Amino acid sequence: MNPILRALERFHAARPWDHNAHYHPWILRQLPRRFGSALDVGSGSGDLARVLASRAEAVHGVDVDAAIVARARELTAPAAAVTFTLGDALEELPPGPHDVITCVATVHHMPFGDALARFRRHLAPGGRLVVVGLFRPRSWTDYLIDAAAIPANIAMAWIKNKGRQAPRPAAMTAPTRPADMAFADIVREAHRVLPGARLRRRLFWRYTLVWHHP
Repeated sequence: MNPILRALERFHAARPWDHNAHYHPWILRQLPRRFGSALDVGSGSGDLARVLASRAEAVHGVDVDAAIVARARELTAPAAAVTFTLGDALEELPPGPHDVITCVATVHHMPFGDALARFRRHLAPGGRLVVVGLFRPRSWTDYLIDAAAIPANIAMAWIKNKGRQAPRPAAMTAPTRPADMAFADIVREAHRVLPGARLRRRLFWRYTLVWHHP
């Protein structure tokens, strides 16, 4: 491996930070000030579900990994209007419809079109679906954004950890796998299933999707 890449790996291993949590404030900006039921698919350690609870009457998190669901329950106050379910998002979503559905760094673990169709069926009329996803870089635009993310990633790691070494956040202990869909394919499939969906490439190897149910 290139010595520079090895040095970067060591730096980030010592100063990890949660790229997904970086987008939680952005997710809130896409949502109403108050809403009824929210569903967080791939809820992990429950960080976003607890954030959504500041606006929702009830939040349901679902994740396929038993260990991370147990951790989410440990980290959530008993009085919080948040529940976590162990289950496959394509088979065992909590009953809806939901006013808000979020899915962060999870949809690439599932058949993409099937997952979006499933979310659409569980979203209430007038509801909002917000996805923060991963994609496989294929185009020059992808590679340029990835290149720009490298110094920004270093700066964020230093700022968030105040220059010190730190343990991995609980949210970063869940199993992961790389994305295999290119952004262009994601856009094409999303528009087929969710006409009018808005998609955009983002820093830190992410894209966003927002769809309002008619």
